[in-house]
Amino acid sequence: MKAVQYDVNGGPEVLHVAEVEEPHAGPGQVRVAVRAVGINPVDFKQRAGMFGPSANLPATTALDASGVVDEVGEGVTGTAVGDEVFGQAAGGAAAEFAVLREWAAKPASMSFEEAAGLPVAVETAVRALRKVGLTEGDTLLVNGAAGGVGQAAVQLAPVLGATRVIGTASEGNHDYLRGLGVEPTTYGEGLVERVKALAPDGVDRAFDTAGRGVLPALVAITGDPQKVVTIASFDAADYGVLLTSGGGEPRAWDALALAADLYEQGRFALPVAQTFTFEQAAEAHRVIEDGHVRGKLVLVPA
Repeated sequence: MKAVQYDVNGGPEVLHVAEVEEPHAGPGQVRVAVRAVGINPVDFKQRAGMFGPSANLPATTALDASGVVDEVGEGVTGTAVGDEVFGQAAGGAAAEFAVLREWAAKPASMSFEEAAGLPVAVETAVRALRKVGLTEGDTLLVNGAAGGVGQAAVQLAPVLGATRVIGTASEGNHDYLRGLGVEPTTYGEGLVERVKALAPDGVDRAFDTAGRGVLPALVAITGDPQKVVTIASFDAADYGVLLTSGGGEPRAWDALALAADLYEQGRFALPVAQTFTFEQAAEAHRVIEDGHVRGKLVLVPA
């Protein structure tokens, strides 16, 4: 089968389409004939070796996929061959066939491209909001509200209890965020004062998805570093802020089914910004590394 791989850590140019052996579903897993693959920032960071040199090369890129089940592993119930699903791969997702370790049923009205963009974003958002203790009636501030995880967070937060969501983004994304029920403000210097003007009664929790040296401001806004969680600022410990990376932590895989259910109700969506073929994977990585995408980038087999 065809897969998008890299043999060494490096820039986007190391990605190429290779012929590899097909994987097969193990216990508790399903295999899908892949219809679409979601691209996330973690993918280019792994490819570039930003978490350290990759141990098992060549490696197939990407974590998220949607497709049609064609193998069901031992012990799997409630999912059958022919079902349309989306989830996270056990191994690389950017291939003609991928084995999923976590998945949910894809709503019939949701495209495969939309579905492929969900897993990392929705699981990360729900995990972070739970870690920071978001509760009923809270006002939440999301730094980086127009990114993939940010968009998931601002839509899922009300379901998890938030009654008010404020989000930082560039001005070009403010109208879009208002359409999601978010009160937008800009990044950068003066953030503490801008948020105080929007929420004079205070902000209960803050979620940093974008970094950019924002932690001191978020601590000042909430008044307590333990009311701030980040996925993007790895100096979190310096400020007493909560950091969630998914490694060794309880994961929020129930978020996949939650997002699918909300989508069917018309209460959740992550738009697809652009699709690429497997042969164009390097260009997709260049675009996501640039960091100015509103919506998800998706690969489709060609």
